[in-house]
Amino acid sequence: MVPCAPSLQGAAAAAGQAGALLDECAQYRDADACRGQTSEDGSGHGAAAQAAVDALDGIGTLTSYATEVALPVKGTWKNPAIGSARADVVLTAPEAGVPVLFIEVDNCTEEAVLIARKFDKYARFFQGKEKDTDGIEKPLWRTRWSAPPSEKYERVHPPVLLVFHQVGKRSAKNQMARVADLIRHHWQGIWHREESFHSYDGCIPIVATTLELLREHGPSGHAFWRFGRDHHEPLLDAIGNSRRDAYLARRRQAAREEERRRAERMAAERAARRPVCKDCGQKFTDARWEAIGYTRDWSKRQSHPHLCEDCQDRAVAAEQQAEADERERQEQERLRQEAEEQAAAQEAGGWLSHFRASRGDRPRGQAQGVPGQARVVGGGCKAWSDERR
Repeated sequence: MVPCAPSLQGAAAAAGQAGALLDECAQYRDADACRGQTSEDGSGHGAAAQAAVDALDGIGTLTSYATEVALPVKGTWKNPAIGSARADVVLTAPEAGVPVLFIEVDNCTEEAVLIARKFDKYARFFQGKEKDTDGIEKPLWRTRWSAPPSEKYERVHPPVLLVFHQVGKRSAKNQMARVADLIRHHWQGIWHREESFHSYDGCIPIVATTLELLREHGPSGHAFWRFGRDHHEPLLDAIGNSRRDAYLARRRQAAREEERRRAERMAAERAARRPVCKDCGQKFTDARWEAIGYTRDWSKRQSHPHLCEDCQDRAVAAEQQAEADERERQEQERLRQEAEEQAAAQEAGGWLSHFRASRGDRPRGQAQGVPGQARVVGGGCKAWSDERR
């Protein structure tokens, strides 16, 4: 960050002293110039600028901060309705883990009741909704500032940081405690005993600190008290919910472990059901298993579902060879039978010729008898063989 660029401390002090330290610091680019700025009472801009220069590294850049930002409960951003709040500072530094942070500063001169009333306005502002440019209704603040989407089980409002500067007569510590008690209904979550964390659905994360703690520790130090907690912590931890995050991380890890065990169990069950080739004994591949299970298309049905693909190929080849051999055998058998029939026919034809030759072929109408003994019967004459006389 460039010298005198607005750290969280400088911005907070500016809002408390004049509401415009950032604009003023932007005019000065070296530490000497910033150190030279003093107010008439010696505790105004000079102290704030000195804090900005001497402080540890802040959050964001000059453009990350905006002062006196209207938070309309009704009306528009430019013309908010009466009763709307104005944030002393709005910080947007998503690259630093702070999508949006509203900052309020008190010089310990304002009564705690008045500070508490401003949080009532914050609550009404956060509850307001409006259709965005995409036509989807969403919380009004989301139409101006980007932030991660709300979790389904917890819709937390943006955090608000209270910075107390010990200028007035009221004790900063007492102011913190008094304000926390008055606005408890805005920040108090629900304790989950079994999970050991608070949920803050519909609540405002409210964090408090002092300018002195910011000077000493910076945003990354233990300078912030989250209302409802009993210790100070870094800003990101204070506006977050580390116990819930740890619980959710454990639950996600447990879910991943359960998913892994379920996958292993299903894989083991699938392996136990995986068919085994009846020939070679190898387990089917996934593709083979899927192929034998396909029954709708008859053209894709497997001829040997009890065999693996290689064994099926060999079985099909063997069957085709067996069918070819059978066709060859049947052809040979047919030829043999035809040859036998032809031979039988030829043999039968030779015997008939011999039989006919032994009998002698005679024309029709002639009586048969012993050759040389025939007599013509007709005209009153009879032929008798010599043997029959």
